[in-house]
Amino acid sequence: MIYESDNCLYLRNGNELLEVKPWGENSFRVRSTKYATYTGVNNALSEAVPDNIATVTVNENQKQGEITNGQLTARIDMYKNLSFYNQKGEVLLKGFQRNRIDDMSAGVDAEKVNHFNSALNIDSREFKPILGGDFELKVRFESDPDEKLFGMGQYQQDFLNLKNAKLELAHRNSQASVPFLISSKGYGFLWNNPAIGDVSFAKNVTEWHSLSTKEMDYWITCGDTPSTIEEQYADVTGKVPMMPDFAMGYWQCKLRYRTQEELLNAAREFKKRKLPISVIVIDYFHWPKSGEYTFDKKYWPNPEEMIQELHEMGIKLMVSVWPTVDETSSHYKEMVEKGYLVQTERGVPITMNFLGNNGFVDFTNPDAGSF
Repeated sequence: MIYESDNCLYLRNGNELLEVKPWGENSFRVRSTKYATYTGVNNALSEAVPDNIATVTVNENQKQGEITNGQLTARIDMYKNLSFYNQKGEVLLKGFQRNRIDDMSAGVDAEKVNHFNSALNIDSREFKPILGGDFELKVRFESDPDEKLFGMGQYQQDFLNLKNAKLELAHRNSQASVPFLISSKGYGFLWNNPAIGDVSFAKNVTEWHSLSTKEMDYWITCGDTPSTIEEQYADVTGKVPMMPDFAMGYWQCKLRYRTQEELLNAAREFKKRKLPISVIVIDYFHWPKSGEYTFDKKYWPNPEEMIQELHEMGIKLMVSVWPTVDETSSHYKEMVEKGYLVQTERGVPITMNFLGNNGFVDFTNPDAGSF
């Protein structure tokens, strides 16, 4: 059943409820759940958005519906598949499904709606129940082999076009996963789901995969230029504040400055050679022990004096702070008692063996961040 409610387009498909909601200029937020209600969590869509007035049309006889918000139109066809079009009527993105469904018996010509009548039994939205009550989720889209895709954060790879790539949706040391992309076809897509998973931009199908989640949630926008798409993305996720002048200059960092004198000599040499420098970085092992949050006096005897000299040279100092807390450090016991460390399922909350047994600070806890 396809219907309109509160300026949104809905599909009720058994125990699945799919919602297409205007969310910013030329944009939709798309959610699907098999629970009674949505979670109500906005995740990356943190900014308040204006009340966009969309045009909704539902054809009850053909069991079809469409919704238009500015230049972007979303359509649900009689096969319960969802697709998106720009203001020229060009397909931007279309759900990938290969199945036989009941509506095939209605005598409708499948070719007229570009439907694949297939025995593969593959749906564009696949919810697989897992222990604990959540779902493993796969969302599939038709692939355009000529499409170019850009974005997705920072991965250790030497190519910009992500077409034919497979990416892990997870953060690692030196990997920042930001699941937003811009397509050469003129749309932007945000996978608005913090779950661990992966995405494959293959020639034959695009597939987003979450290992454990409660609902499907993504955001799509379109525009004539990449800058327009980026502006619309920033409108709903938040805009980056302007950095101070010093932070936009040259930062000097290496792995690693071991002593106070070594760092100062490097800074002095920059000034002696009249090379531009705004920030210099002290990386790890400047501490006597993980979790002490202080300088090892053997190698950094007078930090205050060091910082003063750097500031007189017009150089700011950045100190790298790790989330590791050694179980023999002075703060460990207090942090455990107050629930500031990432917990393990059983036993002592040791999450890293690195020159000692370490716990990780739980920075999702605001009290831990304040501490």
